[in-house]
Amino acid sequence: MSVRMGVLALLTEGPMHGYQLCVEFEQRTGGTWPIKVGQIYTTLQRLERDGLVAPGLEEGRIIPYRLTHEGRELVDEWWTTPVDRRVPARDEVVIKLALAVSAPGVDVGAVVQTQRRESLRVLRDYTRLQASATNESDLAWSLVVDHLVFGMEAEIRWLDHVQGRLESAASRRPSVSPALPAIDEEVSR
Repeated sequence: MSVRMGVLALLTEGPMHGYQLCVEFEQRTGGTWPIKVGQIYTTLQRLERDGLVAPGLEEGRIIPYRLTHEGRELVDEWWTTPVDRRVPARDEVVIKLALAVSAPGVDVGAVVQTQRRESLRVLRDYTRLQASATNESDLAWSLVVDHLVFGMEAEIRWLDHVQGRLESAASRRPSVSPALPAIDEEVSR
């Protein structure tokens, strides 16, 4: 999801100013996607340029923005269009392990175990949040926390899989014999 679509989606509820949009965005995503108010205002300027939002009447120094007809149509289309999951999100853990496997001198098993411990710690934190987010009045936050828990559980399963693949690859590797002396050394003795 882009910040652009998030802002447009929030504006379907009525006019809002930038700070309001920032607060709503963070509350509804549970702070899982931190956003700065400056980023919201930059996004609003672009949306206005593209004819998707329009500024309302100034309330003091605060300018509320509202959706235009074109903005409403874009959000309506967005709600009914599936997210393309064929383009994987960049995940630093995956990239780190993919690079570690071929990097000389890296103890990949240690990298996996260190990450697994951290992922388990984060899962415990998310599980605590999940237990406190069972209030159905805040369904949006509860769904975000559920996703975080499921995602972390999947990451831990994947790390276990990586560990198994590493062990399997190590067992198939031929054992290394001690180096034989070079022929020149043998002759000179």
